[in-house]
Amino acid sequence: MTYDADLDAKGLLCPLPVLKARKRLQGLASGQTLRVLADDPAAVVDVPHFCNEAGHELVATKDTPEGQLYFIKKA
Repeated sequence: MTYDADLDAKGLLCPLPVLKARKRLQGLASGQTLRVLADDPAAVVDVPHFCNEAGHELVATKDTPEGQLYFIKKA
């Protein structure tokens, strides 16, 4: 999957992955995609909730050996 920006949020606990994603998305244009890598177990709930609340589209998620990947398209 293609993306325009990358955020490594490994080692960060709730709510930091979402807060850092929000800040990183501010620098992107509408329609661009941010890839987030997180290993916080709470991220599986927090990231989709954040996207829903902020109006962003959670395009895809993927489990990897390093953690979960989230692809967020900016609203």
